[in-house]
Amino acid sequence: MTQKFEAAIYNEDVATALKNGEHHRNLSDDWAETHYLEVSAPSLNAAWDRMRSKYRPENGFVIKAIEAMD
Repeated sequence: MTQKFEAAIYNEDVATALKNGEHHRNLSDDWAETHYLEVSAPSLNAAWDRMRSKYRPENGFVIKAIEAMD
């Protein structure tokens, strides 16, 4: 059975570029702000794994939190 979770994610590289008056070459400026994304997974741990594989820390993504949705 899968559950729905909400992940709060932003991109540190985009935030840093904007602070320096620049733009990220691949991502839009709005990635400097937190995005709330829905993910379906069988467990909270699986949701973290799924989001980490899609929004990789080495690409500047920071997952602030993932919470179960009602």
